[in-house]
Amino acid sequence: MGVGWRIAVVHGPNLNMLGLREPERYGTTTLADIDDELASVAAEAGASLSSYQSNSEGDLVTHLQGLRDTADGVLINPAAYTHTSVAIRDALLAVALPTVEVHLTNTHAREEFRHHSTIADIVVGRVMGFGRLSYVLGLNGLLEHLGHSGGIRQGERG
Repeated sequence: MGVGWRIAVVHGPNLNMLGLREPERYGTTTLADIDDELASVAAEAGASLSSYQSNSEGDLVTHLQGLRDTADGVLINPAAYTHTSVAIRDALLAVALPTVEVHLTNTHAREEFRHHSTIADIVVGRVMGFGRLSYVLGLNGLLEHLGHSGGIRQGERG
């Protein structure tokens, strides 16, 4: 399914605090636990995986821009920037890589301001509300998409 695909996982602000931050909402799983599980799933599928986290919008944009020639797909949890960042949206459009958006919680079951995603209309899929499993489901969906699309970049679809 994922033989040879290069997957970039991008984590937004405050996700480095998983395991400590609001455990009643986010659980006790750490970001390192999620990254380890994703690396294992990717390896089993024959794909390689890199992970990056930043609390800075500019750093996330710069990282995304650098993925154009080093990744075949992106799994992203923009966290709070989901609802506000046109810059992250523009970076994803610029690199034109198939992207899956993931969230630990169901953003539509939370505060009204969390119901809007600036990237929902440009990603190939969204998974939310399943905690750490959202990432695994998103990765599997991205690998499946890459396998069936032949790795066509977003902007090249007809």
